[in-house]
Amino acid sequence: MSTDNYRAIELLSRTPYGRVSASRRALPFTTVTRHLVLDGCLVLRLHRGYGYHQALDGSVVAYEADNVNSGECDTWSVQFTGTARLIEPTPAERELFGRTPLLADGAPFDPVFLRIEPEFVTLHCLTDVPVFRYAHPA
Repeated sequence: MSTDNYRAIELLSRTPYGRVSASRRALPFTTVTRHLVLDGCLVLRLHRGYGYHQALDGSVVAYEADNVNSGECDTWSVQFTGTARLIEPTPAERELFGRTPLLADGAPFDPVFLRIEPEFVTLHCLTDVPVFRYAHPA
């Protein structure tokens, strides 16, 4: 594994959430998901009620996480591309995710898990990024 890949994995370990993207009936979609880095792979936890896991399982997906809203001077973005597979994590792995959200769009959060073995890892860094204030409605 290249030095950049190790660095990307280390950065992903610093943030608990990212976004997974794929297509469903030829239409692209993206959803926020909790992730862990385990043995060089990503393990994702998302809400079963959305049904996204069905489109993701066996598909090539892109997973992206970043520190864009961290307020840090240097900004990074990591993207993993690989095939997602439904898995049943061990009790120890489930524990690493921490507490599940209570609700997802008003329904009880029902976790489902996927593993992504990366085929491509991309790391982008921006240095000395100016901090912009959020726009407030007039």
